[in-house]
Amino acid sequence: MSRRVADLLLLSVAFSSSCARKPAESAVAAAYADPKTCVGCHDAIAKSYAETGMARAFGKATPTSLSLENWSKNNTLDHKISGRFFRLEQRGGRYFLRRWQAGESNVIEREIHYVMGSGNHARSYIHRTPEGRLSELPVGWYPGIGFAMSPGYDRPDHQDVRRKISFDCMFCHNGYPDLPAGAGKPTSEPIWPGKLPEGIDCQRCHGPGRAHAESGGQQAIVNPKKLPRDRSLEVCMQCHLETTSFPLPNSLIRFGRGAFSYRPGEPLGGFMIHFDHAQGREGKFEIVSSVYRLRQSACFTKSGTLQCTTCHDPHRVQRGGAFDAACQTCHVSGPHNDRPNCASCHMPKRRTEDVVHGVMTDHKIQRRPPPGNLLAPIAERHEAPGQGYRGEVALYYPSDLAGRDRDLYLGIAQVIQKSNANGAAQLESAIIKHSPREPQPYFALATVADDPEPWYRKALERDPDFVPAMRNLGEVLNRRGQFGTALPLLERARTLAPRDPPVLHELGLAYRGAGRLAEASNVLIESVKADPEFPEAINSLGLILAERGDLTGAEQRLREAIRIQPDYAEAHLNLARVLLSRDQSAAAQMELEAAIRWKPALTAAHEALGGLAAAEGRWPESLARYREALRLDPTSDRAALGAGSALAALGDFTNARSVLERVARSQDPEVRNEAKQVLEALQTGRYRN
Repeated sequence: MSRRVADLLLLSVAFSSSCARKPAESAVAAAYADPKTCVGCHDAIAKSYAETGMARAFGKATPTSLSLENWSKNNTLDHKISGRFFRLEQRGGRYFLRRWQAGESNVIEREIHYVMGSGNHARSYIHRTPEGRLSELPVGWYPGIGFAMSPGYDRPDHQDVRRKISFDCMFCHNGYPDLPAGAGKPTSEPIWPGKLPEGIDCQRCHGPGRAHAESGGQQAIVNPKKLPRDRSLEVCMQCHLETTSFPLPNSLIRFGRGAFSYRPGEPLGGFMIHFDHAQGREGKFEIVSSVYRLRQSACFTKSGTLQCTTCHDPHRVQRGGAFDAACQTCHVSGPHNDRPNCASCHMPKRRTEDVVHGVMTDHKIQRRPPPGNLLAPIAERHEAPGQGYRGEVALYYPSDLAGRDRDLYLGIAQVIQKSNANGAAQLESAIIKHSPREPQPYFALATVADDPEPWYRKALERDPDFVPAMRNLGEVLNRRGQFGTALPLLERARTLAPRDPPVLHELGLAYRGAGRLAEASNVLIESVKADPEFPEAINSLGLILAERGDLTGAEQRLREAIRIQPDYAEAHLNLARVLLSRDQSAAAQMELEAAIRWKPALTAAHEALGGLAAAEGRWPESLARYREALRLDPTSDRAALGAGSALAALGDFTNARSVLERVARSQDPEVRNEAKQVLEALQTGRYRN
């Protein structure tokens, strides 16, 4: 990532949280009972449910929960495309992931504290930081395969141990956590309590159960069987409807709703709104596409009654015969009713597009299975926001959304993950038409606007405490060099979110830009303490230490940033500059080459290599490096100065003068003066390389 937290993460915080009307999560939690309470009256159901995948969807890492894996065989991965090695280890009843690079460099070890996923299809390993964050580790486990890279990690620049578990991730993989008051607001990132639920519990489908339990069953609880078909199906859809896991977005939580505020029996559309690709991906098959695919089936659309529980008993593990019986309730006669396992042909198992080691049942009930080998290995596809699907985002569910809600949410969906290049105009039109009182529409438009400042300011007019807009606006002002304007804004954000690492990082950059290096250093230290695995803040702290003359401290910080994120090209570049200041040119060259390996278009690294070659008299190489920098950035006067000087050193005075005469008009006084000095030496015959 750049020094700025990715738009996708910021927008997730802003939209999956609530505004001021959100009920406190602690008050919500008070309506819930300890899941163990249900066992007293429903012992048989509790025992059978404990064997299901939902019940085993999340839990502590123990010898029992991790009994599927072989921790001593095939437990080391050589991930060549990222240049990293991983080993899963069991030591003294505890579990660990160790990561390193060639030569035992950049070693990181993380304990596995939780397991996410039942293991029926896949499972991920979760580390809990001392600060209370949860992060997914880069290696997971798959039945029939064993240890392999987690989804989205089979790439050179993966997130390593830094992929944070978000509220929406926990929403679908666990019971509701008992969050402290105020947690989950737009001013905070997910910080989790010490005690977490372990698995989807009864109340995710039956609603809060404390009153029911305390009344001895006299107080009614939601029974999905007694709900209308749509409400009953939505109990499953809250987690099993995902139109896509690739950037689109697939859904937005409504303004004013808490991340864990959905209650079974209420309309799902009152909690979240789902979106889909408008065209081009109609046949997609992904890991959480069961309800999406089911809703495409003629059996679903024509029956008027078919839903998930027609075939699935959520309270117990079922086998093929139970599913055949469900089919035969409608298909009482046919050409092959005497053959078992209807699903093997009409709902075949297929490899999923997003979790490429995963195999799932296709819930689109078809007359004939799709052609080809449905289990053939496929390569992992990676899409960043704005780099994958480029088209209109369509409303999916509820399809009857109308008026203000339709205009605003659909407008936001066009831009929130940069799917629709023309979406900004659609969202702006909706904002002008409805003048929403919530800050989120203005915030979303700011992230794609040519000039984001007025839209961030409009978001803050609606909610002066909306920290994501403060932080982003502070970054915009920092980039423009308006540090004095940015500082009060970011200091206010720090007051509201005193432990928010990105806020502290941006404030540190504003102090640095204002020349207040001591304050910059202090606030960046706060940012790193708040999140010791935040490489951008560690890199920025290293830069400030270098500027303050502490080259030893700067080198230590920059090496730490690289240890955490080995593909952090800018940190390699900054470390090279520190090493050059310490006369370690060979080590500096290695870092510069690493920077270019991870980010080939990093112009400054090519320029630095050109300067290093020139300092050592390697003029042909210097010229080649500077020319590559100019190819990447034709406006770079510093690269042009280097190229002109190299041409002069190689005796090509004509081309040297042509380049240097242009550079002598540079807006950069240092570059301009150096170019004039070389030109003067050429003109007087005093030039020496």
